[in-house]
Amino acid sequence: MSDKFDLDDLKRRMQGAVATLKHEFGGLRTGRASASLLDPVHVDAYGSVSPLNQVATVSVPEPRMISVQVWDKALVIAVDKAIREANLGLQPTVEGQILRIRMPELNEQRRKELVKVAHKYAEEARVAVRHVRRDGIDILKKLLKDHAIPEDDEKRHETEVQKATDEAVKDIDSALAAKEKEIMQV
Repeated sequence: MSDKFDLDDLKRRMQGAVATLKHEFGGLRTGRASASLLDPVHVDAYGSVSPLNQVATVSVPEPRMISVQVWDKALVIAVDKAIREANLGLQPTVEGQILRIRMPELNEQRRKELVKVAHKYAEEARVAVRHVRRDGIDILKKLLKDHAIPEDDEKRHETEVQKATDEAVKDIDSALAAKEKEIMQV
């Protein structure tokens, strides 16, 4: 922990928690197709394991379909196997060098489970933001104790840290509300 107070650094760390949450939401499957759904897929290609996007082009031609254009014909079977074994519940259909993945409909129970997972991700992000706030306030208290800053500055900076925290939590809540709406949309 540094003995210097940097509000911009604290804000950056808080926004990092929000960005991580949005990335996790991107991998949370809704009924809609998303290219980022295949981000965790790694293919055994040319004797090494590579991310899917390094051996194929992933696109979303329709709202409920993902298309994977494999660049090398020899890797089509490996890509198909990697997608099936990624535990994403996806079953690609091979058509030459293109794999088409139809997104199955979500039932009501599965939607509610996904909303619970989204809430869990959001709470983890809120906790991360609160940890950053605590770090910032701890630095301020230490600076005050060491007589490095006056009490007025400490109070003002503490208010700024709280304001940044509230803003980050508001971002998290709005991202959660949007994701929840997307998941529950039939």
